[in-house]
Amino acid sequence: MATPTERALQLLSLLQGGGELPVDMLARRLEVSERTVRRDARRLRDLGYDVSARTGPGASYRLRPSVKIPPLLLSEDEIAAVAVGLGMLAAWEPADEAAASAAAKLTSLLPPRLARRARAVSLSTQVLHADRPAIDMATMGVLADAVANATRVRFAYRDSRERASLRQVEPYRHVLRGNRWYLVGFDVDRDAWRLFRLDRIRDAESGSERAAERAFPEESVEQWLATDFGREPKSPVGDDARSSPTGDRRER
Repeated sequence: MATPTERALQLLSLLQGGGELPVDMLARRLEVSERTVRRDARRLRDLGYDVSARTGPGASYRLRPSVKIPPLLLSEDEIAAVAVGLGMLAAWEPADEAAASAAAKLTSLLPPRLARRARAVSLSTQVLHADRPAIDMATMGVLADAVANATRVRFAYRDSRERASLRQVEPYRHVLRGNRWYLVGFDVDRDAWRLFRLDRIRDAESGSERAAERAFPEESVEQWLATDFGREPKSPVGDDARSSPTGDRRER
């Protein structure tokens, strides 16, 4: 059974043929109900396609000329890299349609040769679920926007000791470390740089407050982590303890 994204792409393909197409004919071609056709047409409008409708008896849809998408100038190796990346994300988070939807849209835009390569890579690549890091695309998107726009975010957080709190943070980077995703950011209320596990963040919202212009305390995130968040390691034993993802400075 086709996913909503796949159905919408099939509808788009029919509409791109030009002309005014009756809803009942589209329903027969797509093997869905007329109500589903209307729902998928709304999905296309939400994506920015200019789909006009004629209502009433003999209802129909027409795709108006809009922004033309230039051909994707990618090599076979580049499209293989994109397909592997999207496949990994889809396997790690099967309940999130973002990666699968992106792969379907990408394939529909590729010329036949590259589309065959993308499908071949997807078919031949298997990602073991045991190796997947938890990732929430919506949360990562909110954090990414905050970094790009230099704004603060608010979210609910539960640390390694199951203590719940509300945080106001200026995000700096999100990093994959030890098979987990973390947010590196400045905790405004605690006046300190902190590390948060993304899978413990809930209800992240971007605020209107601008992030302060402050320099990161180390040359890189790797250096910050290697020096125990800016403090030099004292002993090999201490290094081992600091490598645990439950350190207090990380998740307060």
